[in-house]
Amino acid sequence: MPEGHTIHRLAADYRERFGGRPVRVSSPQGKFSDSAALLDGTVLARTEAHGKHLFLGFADEEWIHIHLGLFGKVGFGDAPAPPPTDTVRLRIADPDAYVDLRGPTTCALITDAEKRAIHDRLGPDPLRDGDGPDKAWRRISRSRTTIAALLMDQKVIAGVGNVYRAEVLFRHGIDPYRAGRDLTAREWRAIWDDLVTLMREGVRLNRIDTVRPEHTPEAMGRPPRVDDHGGEVYVYRRAHLPCHVCGGEIRTADLAARNLFWCPTCQSGA
Repeated sequence: MPEGHTIHRLAADYRERFGGRPVRVSSPQGKFSDSAALLDGTVLARTEAHGKHLFLGFADEEWIHIHLGLFGKVGFGDAPAPPPTDTVRLRIADPDAYVDLRGPTTCALITDAEKRAIHDRLGPDPLRDGDGPDKAWRRISRSRTTIAALLMDQKVIAGVGNVYRAEVLFRHGIDPYRAGRDLTAREWRAIWDDLVTLMREGVRLNRIDTVRPEHTPEAMGRPPRVDDHGGEVYVYRRAHLPCHVCGGEIRTADLAARNLFWCPTCQSGA
């Protein structure tokens, strides 16, 4: 499932390609046809992202709400657009470009009130202007749940997925099994600030890089990582490999229905 930086990048890409212009809206697959007909020929006025939720705003406070889920894909292209396949849930196009959406968990036309309700149930997003760490900290500081599970709870903090979860805990030497209430306020603020920085870089580069300069392949004389997620990481998908920092073996376990990765030496919980 895409992490929050990808959704913010998509919001920017939709805005750059189509923002402020009338667009053709269609649903070749048919599942969004009625809503597409209402929007066809109107102006895409604005785009937003909150966590893993993408919102495309049109006139009269109407929004297309998109959640890619595990299988959703977005593909941009230049005009002329090829004939769409019957797997395209949503096509948006203008004389210069088009974008196809396939396989999302959610693609629905919602009102402004319905959109606000989605925001209300999500935690703060490190990439949203005006969001900060305090709301999440109020929940984390009272919770017996592990910090690794809390970071994946979109009601606590929105946009963090399995990669950022594993990497930010490593970068701060936090045992993933520590209860949220056992973190200090200073530790949480450092985690939040680091997520803001890392995820902004993720938007800029369209990939996740989490290693510090002294641990890059060039600095360490090691081969670069080869993985479909791209980017250089410390622990994610590196189970049983040596830690870049201490040389110990990276471990993996199931936590919060996802594979957790951590270094038991560097994240000793001290």
